Parts: sequence; structure tokens; C-alpha cells
Amino acid sequence: MPDLAALRPGDPTSVGDYILDGRLGEGGQGTVYLASAPNGAKVAVKLLRSDLAGDAEASMRFVREVAMARRVAPFCTAQVVETGLFGDRPYIVSEYIDGPTLADVVRAEGPRSGTSLHRLAIGTITALVAIHQAGIVHRDFKPSNVLLGSDGPRVIDFGIARALDLTSTLTASAIGTPSYMAPEQLTEASPGPPSDMFAWACTLLFAASGHAPFGQDSLPAVVNRIMHTEPDVGSVGDPALRALVTDCLAKDPARRPSASDALMRLLGHGPSPGLLQQGTAAA
Repeated sequence: MPDLAALRPGDPTSVGDYILDGRLGEGGQGTVYLASAPNGAKVAVKLLRSDLAGDAEASMRFVREVAMARRVAPFCTAQVVETGLFGDRPYIVSEYIDGPTLADVVRAEGPRSGTSLHRLAIGTITALVAIHQAGIVHRDFKPSNVLLGSDGPRVIDFGIARALDLTSTLTASAIGTPSYMAPEQLTEASPGPPSDMFAWACTLLFAASGHAPFGQDSLPAVVNRIMHTEPDVGSVGDPALRALVTDCLAKDPARRPSASDALMRLLGHGPSPGLLQQGTAAA
């Protein structure tokens, strides 16, 4: 189990029907607690910052929007169990995944390669297939939103970014991680599934190299690289996976494969990189 910190003064002891056991982490959107459900099952409870969702009406819109995430098939994702309000603060109850984040594992153990990287690619792209089939765009896919459970990788926090975008006046500081954002996320109000594919490729490159592909220095420098430069994909040893990552990093979202197409390629059922290059040249 990841390190569990004690509750702090000011933390609630319960949220809804869930008894809080301790803190799992804290970020720009709020605090995540390990909690016990009425039936004794362990769950993760994310309690948002009170200033993010705005007034009561906006908070209710947030809850309704995030509730859509319950439609996502649970394979390879942390299933959303419930959403609600704790006072004026929205909360999200989700399946608890006992495992570290991809970001923590790569920092502690080093980059992934070979079968480990391929397994990660298949698990995470399967999660995006399920998320997109439910009509949801993740919009904040990144290494810290991939948990490595005992049964494989699980994607978390899908649906939150759009909910905040619809309800919050503070989204510039709350949504998205610049190093993993697609070019259109920097210029468009409502990016679609292709933006998740770009972020997925960035996350795979982080897993393979140990570094964010567009850097993590100043925001202007990162944005400039995302918009105008190509990252080094040489850390991905497998040629087919490297070609897929490269295709997902296309600046034009229309040129990126869908999650379903990417999954078929990972399973060996898509066209070879050579045929794709020939088709592109012919076009």
C-alpha cells in the first residue's frame, strides 16, 4: 500500500457514508483519502478544493458531469463509485487501487522497456478505449494518473478536467499538466479524444526514458516545444511501438490514430509502419 498519512487538523473524519482512514495524497485539485465504505471495502475519496467548483449551482453541475464517468467500463480504470457534495465541496468516490503511480515507479526504479513497456501500453490504451467509448475525454492523462496495481495498470481521474472546465473559474491552474498536453489543448476550448492520444504517447515516452518528452522547465519553453518540435522517441526500443508513439505525437490531431486503432496495432492487427509511411507519402 502506498504511504498513508494521518488525517490533519481540519480534515473531515467522514464524507458521506465513508469513514476516512488517512491521506493518500494532495494536489492542485484537492485531497485524496483512503476510506472505508459501509460494507467495509476500501475506496479512494477525492475531496475537491472548496474554491474550484464555485457556487452551489456550479458544484451540482460538477457532480452531474463527473457522474457520467460511472458509464466507463471498469477494465483498466479505477471505477467511479459515487459522486456528491460535502457541504459545498464536490467529492468523488472511486475504486481503491493498491499500487504506486507510474511516475513514482519510474523515478524509483528507472525506465520501463521490453515486455513491461508493452504491457503498460496495452493496459493504458485499453483504458482510453473504454473512456472514449463512454463519450468522455480524459484531458489530463499523465504518469501520475496511471496506477500500477497488482493486476496491471489502471487509469484514474478521467472526466474531472471537463467537469472543472464547465464549472470553475480557476481552471488554468487546475486542469492539465503542460508537459503532457497536446498542441490543440493550448489553443482550443474543447479538445477531443486525439488529445488523449498525444498525452498517452508522452506518457509512454516518460515510462521509456524517465523524462517528460517536452521537458518540465519554464511553461513558455514547454509550450514552444509542444507546438514546434518533435521529441526523441529513441528510448522506445520496439519499432512497431515506436512508430505508434510517433503517429500519436502528430501535431495535427486528425493524423493521430484513435485509441481503438492503436490497441489493434499493439495487438499486431494493424498495418505495418512501412505501409503507413507509404500511405502517408501517397496522400
